[in-house]
Amino acid sequence: MSADPPAGPHAIPADHGHDFLGAAHDRNARRTSRVVAITALMMVAEIAAGYATGSMALLADGFHMATHAGALGIAAIAYGYARRHVADPRYSFGTGKIGDLAGFASALALGLIALGIVVESAMRLAEPARVAFGEATIVAVAGLAVNLISAFLLSDGHAHHHGHAHGHHDDHDDHHHHERDNNLRAAYLHVLADALTSLLAIAALLAGRYLGWVWLDPAMGLVGAAVIARWSWSLMRDSAHVLLDTTEPALADEIRSRVEAPGDARITDLHVWRIGPSAHAAIVRVAGAPSSSAVRQRLSPLRAIGHLTVET
Repeated sequence: MSADPPAGPHAIPADHGHDFLGAAHDRNARRTSRVVAITALMMVAEIAAGYATGSMALLADGFHMATHAGALGIAAIAYGYARRHVADPRYSFGTGKIGDLAGFASALALGLIALGIVVESAMRLAEPARVAFGEATIVAVAGLAVNLISAFLLSDGHAHHHGHAHGHHDDHDDHHHHERDNNLRAAYLHVLADALTSLLAIAALLAGRYLGWVWLDPAMGLVGAAVIARWSWSLMRDSAHVLLDTTEPALADEIRSRVEAPGDARITDLHVWRIGPSAHAAIVRVAGAPSSSAVRQRLSPLRAIGHLTVET
């Protein structure tokens, strides 16, 4: 944890660092860049093949993949920007939340993609279009393969909500306050969304070709759009909580418990917010006998607190 500044409105010491990017930042950046390259190559190949063969299925999937390549590109740019500006004094608490900003933007993109799929599917249900089943199936299988490879590259570093902690020493603290990289999660969800649409498309195309169920293709589009919209809302909600400095009740309760447990202190004001994938800032105002150093000692097991200010 950082050292307290002297009592009163004094400047933070010069050696006070604000690098809250998370332990896996650089590794996740490399993974995301690889996925961007793979997606971009597949996009170019599909669009070029679509123009060469006159296939609307290839062109449509190529331009659809372009939207995901753009969103993944945002994630890669966010990683690079956060690293380059990690010591920039303009950012009071570092650049650890840039990934959450990129994640929120990607969540909006996912929502728009889901809306586009709903509109297209509804139009095709109302007025069925001619489908080149064989050609479209090949495109969908190729897209699924690319997205499964991309998902594999991202999954090893993907920060799941039930994930693991990084370098924490307190088991209780580890359980509640693991690293949460919403930027990587956004990239992962874009890849999963593309894989889901490809998988549903394959099932619908095979049913249309062999069973004559032409209606199943747009119906599966609606199912896929519903799932993608749910992922979009979940990512938007979680990244918005970070951007709006929402307090995590579990961590706030732990702080209160550790400070007030001996019975000689009472917290009169408490602010806790996330400033990076695995770091929080806290401002604790305490009434009672203990000194600032005593309060800090009681909170030292909470490795989730990367920046602590104590007022007594």
